[in-house]
Amino acid sequence: MSLKLSHLPSRQNIKPVYPRSPSSIDPNNPPWPAYRGYHEYSFAYATMGQRLPTILGKAIEDVVVTLNQEYDEERIVDLVQCIDRMEALMKELQEQAKLRPIIDDGEADVALWNKLIAKYFYGKTFMNAPWLFAEAYKYRRLQECFSVSKYWKNYDVFFRQKCDTFSRSHEAVFELSMRFADPFKLKEGLSPEEKLEAERLMFFELTQICLWGNSTDLSLLINMTEDQIRSLQSTGGENLAATEKNILGNHMQRLWETVNDLRENTGGRIDFVLDNAGFELYCDCVYADFLIQSGLAKEIRFHGKRYPWFVSDVTKKDWEWLLNSMVYGHLFPKASEEEKESLRRLGLRWKQYEKEGKWIYEQHPFWCTGFTFWELHNEAPDLFLHLSRSDLVIFKGDLNHRKLTYDCAAPPSTEFEIAIGPMASAAGAPRVCSMRTIKSDVVVGLGPEGDELAERLDKEEPGWKISGKYAVVLLSEGRPGEKVIFT
Repeated sequence: MSLKLSHLPSRQNIKPVYPRSPSSIDPNNPPWPAYRGYHEYSFAYATMGQRLPTILGKAIEDVVVTLNQEYDEERIVDLVQCIDRMEALMKELQEQAKLRPIIDDGEADVALWNKLIAKYFYGKTFMNAPWLFAEAYKYRRLQECFSVSKYWKNYDVFFRQKCDTFSRSHEAVFELSMRFADPFKLKEGLSPEEKLEAERLMFFELTQICLWGNSTDLSLLINMTEDQIRSLQSTGGENLAATEKNILGNHMQRLWETVNDLRENTGGRIDFVLDNAGFELYCDCVYADFLIQSGLAKEIRFHGKRYPWFVSDVTKKDWEWLLNSMVYGHLFPKASEEEKESLRRLGLRWKQYEKEGKWIYEQHPFWCTGFTFWELHNEAPDLFLHLSRSDLVIFKGDLNHRKLTYDCAAPPSTEFEIAIGPMASAAGAPRVCSMRTIKSDVVVGLGPEGDELAERLDKEEPGWKISGKYAVVLLSEGRPGEKVIFT
């Protein structure tokens, strides 16, 4: 039996209201709609269906190279079991399997991962969970392939790639080392105003070098030629002038005013939440070196990952490898003696900063979880309190930007302070700067006409959001100095 509803009002087309109210936001329901692996219009579709299996396949190839160089039977058998686990993960990826809990491998993040899976993603698959979480989960599962082993707990399947990419960055590396081998000096006889302007211009150029160094992301450069990598890493003045117009959300002037105010208040602490190892880390260190030398900062804290993450993210091993390779390495056989010496001097100065406590490397477990930074305040209160004591926190790269903004479909005109939620609005939130080469769907902070700009680029340059051609440098003032409150 059925009822005829001919006299009732017709069904209405009710659209959800975005952004969601704070009480209805959770990891599976971001403020705006999440990108998911089955969204064919999104980079999530290509990542989950093609890029991640390709990355995992190359990781297996790396382990096979190591296996073929081993001679101890116990270590060989142990490594074969790691490969078996990687192949099982590959099968799950290809079959779009449901996300299972993380095995307790002794890492500090296990409980956080399994809480997320049980509470928000139970029954979800690699393709229908939010892209950011599913992608992070894949890298955590990859770590598990080794962390449950006996001999290979600290193995980095991406280490060879990271080292190789830096060693092929000859021209860009020496372009910087030959300029900064010795502490920089401004011209003599400059007035205070001229000196300040010279420092401002240098700050702008180094900020761009730090920004565009983020172009070298191994997860995206899997099949790139050496010439293509060199083009991305060009640090010449003409190239920087040409690329500044591609910074679609540009708060560099505000950033300069912020750090210059720090110096006038006797300098301060600046934190870098790092992204890629190799050339990008090298550019970050050149930038941090300038901040120390110029007195714009007295202390720099670098935040890396506890284990291999998103292919090229910085680990402590990558950090130590870079500094030691600069001082002792033979990475660049074609380099002149002057070039090699310039790199050695730079490395020695950076190692001295470490000894003096001016540079400090840290690795909190939260950075390798599936949470976005909207949850940092609640899920890692110790880290939030630590960052609240910083005068400026610079988040490098695409992944950190995705985590700051909840990686959801916010309109491009959305203000950066709105897009990062509690990282701007919570009491005690530090000043936050995102330096990001755009390589994925989420784009915010483009100003009042940002929606129209994005629509025009969609028509004129399809794929502009993943090309790495465009970037943003966005600043949030936060609520520094206020007492941090946890509920």
